[in-house]
Amino acid sequence: MGMSIGTTALPLVGIELGGTKCVCVLGHGPDAVIVEERVPTTIPAETLPAIRALLDRWYADYGFRAVGIASFGPVDLHPGSPTYGFIKITSKPHWAETDVAGALGGGFGVPVGFDTDVNAAALAEMRWGTGRGLADFAYMTVGTGIGVGLIVGGRPTRGIGHSELGHVRVPRFAGDDFASVCPFHADCVEGLASGSAIKARIGARHLSAIAPDDPVWAPVVDSIATLCHALVCATGPLRIAIGGGVSGGQPHLLPRIEAALIESLHHYLTLPEGPYIVAPALGGQAGPMGALVLAEQAVG
Repeated sequence: MGMSIGTTALPLVGIELGGTKCVCVLGHGPDAVIVEERVPTTIPAETLPAIRALLDRWYADYGFRAVGIASFGPVDLHPGSPTYGFIKITSKPHWAETDVAGALGGGFGVPVGFDTDVNAAALAEMRWGTGRGLADFAYMTVGTGIGVGLIVGGRPTRGIGHSELGHVRVPRFAGDDFASVCPFHADCVEGLASGSAIKARIGARHLSAIAPDDPVWAPVVDSIATLCHALVCATGPLRIAIGGGVSGGQPHLLPRIEAALIESLHHYLTLPEGPYIVAPALGGQAGPMGALVLAEQAVG
């Protein structure tokens, strides 16, 4: 993962740009956070200047040697592209074609690292959490949407873009005729099994009140296990961490997803000694800590 983050050097800035809030940290790692502040995610013309004002103050008060930005997406991660560092097509109003990296990282004269929120979370778990010692690892978040940070050979995948595994289309669970909440796909994992999908499935009931044996979980477990099957067959991560609000509030889901995955693989592929599907060790701090890793990697 490059040099270790030392506390003798100037600190790093990490920004996790989320759909509802942005978490901004100045520090060196989970046990060395100097200051953390949160900014609501509204529209770019409000949110980005508010974060920039924080960075200006931190730069004056402490100094910093790099900025890392972990953003919701889709984003442009190709450094040669004229829209590198931009949020691209997104269902979040007003954020499409927003130059996030330029607005937040430009002008300080320090390196800027930029990647997806889930890739950053995966890198943080590999540094400090459940992915330590692993070069092939996946971090899945099951919240408002579903995203996967996919690390192969120590690096996030690229190709035509970052992974968009929440939009992998899956066979429907037998008898499930639920209308997908994804505006793009009638049968992708995000549309069928995200927090938004579960809320649509349960109607007026509150998510925290849904019992583990409620039938709503069967198609959710099936869809996520099918996505994990695809991950195992495609890049073979040595472990999959599943975080986000849904799995955090429903701990029974992870062992059920692992059992369904093993049944689905049907002895064709053998998983490492378990548990194979785990909760992230860093919890909600995986994103901002991952942004610090992106900042450190940008230093080189």
